[in-house]
Amino acid sequence: MTVRAGTAGGQGGIPSSFLGDYAQLLAEVSQTGRLPRRDELDALRALGEQSAESGHGLRELFGLYVRETRRLWSTLPGVARPADAGERARTGDALLAALDAAVSALGDGHERAQRIAMRQEEGERREFIDDLLYGRSDLGRLAERAQRFGLQLADAHSVAVAVSAEKYDDVHPAVRLIQRELLGRFGEVDVLLSTKEGRLVCIAASSERRVLDVFASLAEKPGPGYPDAERVAIGRAHSGAGGVVRSYEEAVGALDLADRLGLQPVRLNASELLVFPVLLRDREAMADLVRTVLEPLTSARGGAEPLLETLSECAAAGYVNAEAARRLGVSVRTLSYRLERIRLLTGYDPGDALHRYTLETAAMGARLLGWPSNGL
Repeated sequence: MTVRAGTAGGQGGIPSSFLGDYAQLLAEVSQTGRLPRRDELDALRALGEQSAESGHGLRELFGLYVRETRRLWSTLPGVARPADAGERARTGDALLAALDAAVSALGDGHERAQRIAMRQEEGERREFIDDLLYGRSDLGRLAERAQRFGLQLADAHSVAVAVSAEKYDDVHPAVRLIQRELLGRFGEVDVLLSTKEGRLVCIAASSERRVLDVFASLAEKPGPGYPDAERVAIGRAHSGAGGVVRSYEEAVGALDLADRLGLQPVRLNASELLVFPVLLRDREAMADLVRTVLEPLTSARGGAEPLLETLSECAAAGYVNAEAARRLGVSVRTLSYRLERIRLLTGYDPGDALHRYTLETAAMGARLLGWPSNGL
């Protein structure tokens, strides 16, 4: 007996064409009590995959098959004309088993299509992030692709970059947590979260600076069981696709400077560190300053490092000797002795404003250049 799928199966927005040969399968099961064959299950998996590719959800798909089963139930052999009540019950059990197997196969196919689509989407997203942060690809094409990922590149954007002891990747639990929190708080704003070279990157429109502040707070303290970010740097806002690259480079540069200078703050703004790129722009001039001002410190007992540290901590403490001594873990008397040694060896007096500026600049240059351990 041949049973055809009815037009009622398409109610709910999904066409009845996704039923395939399900009606014929039910007819045969009702006659023989058999389970669906492998080829029939493979066909159902393919239908599940096709429904996902057409944009239909699992609820729609399952509903279609349940409605079709109910519609055909009373017309199926073994149900409409049972030999006895026992046969009717056995036929009913076989049909429900067939429906269960069909739904499972449909779900497998639907999920397989979703996984493939997600991998493709992630691959395209990763390629877009690489092109965006490295400034590759045609800018017009890049702007078109950006709209697909929620960015309007005509606007100004800022980039925040977080680093932790654990390298971030797209499946890192902290990344998932921060992504959920940002989506829950701000919805579909002009923001993109991704990872790059073990760092966590957040791109947001300059009008959404609060997003970057929340991102930084979440990265710094994501909660129990998640690694805290060691540093978060925020680049300045710049316009266009090239502006995103520039802001990203500023944030990464701020992280590098913080490591080289041993800066204490966890959160850094690139705008507050602009003096350092200026200092490094003429590397040879900076190296000459370090050699001229600080080279005599290498003759001190214990080398130049303790005296360089003294200069840095005095500057950080605002030249309040008691606070500087506390930071260094020495007595005020020892601190005073070190400052005097610096004055005698270099000829620059830390108590004189102009001399102090020269010493501080030279000390910063030394740390940026890795002197004295790296030489000049």
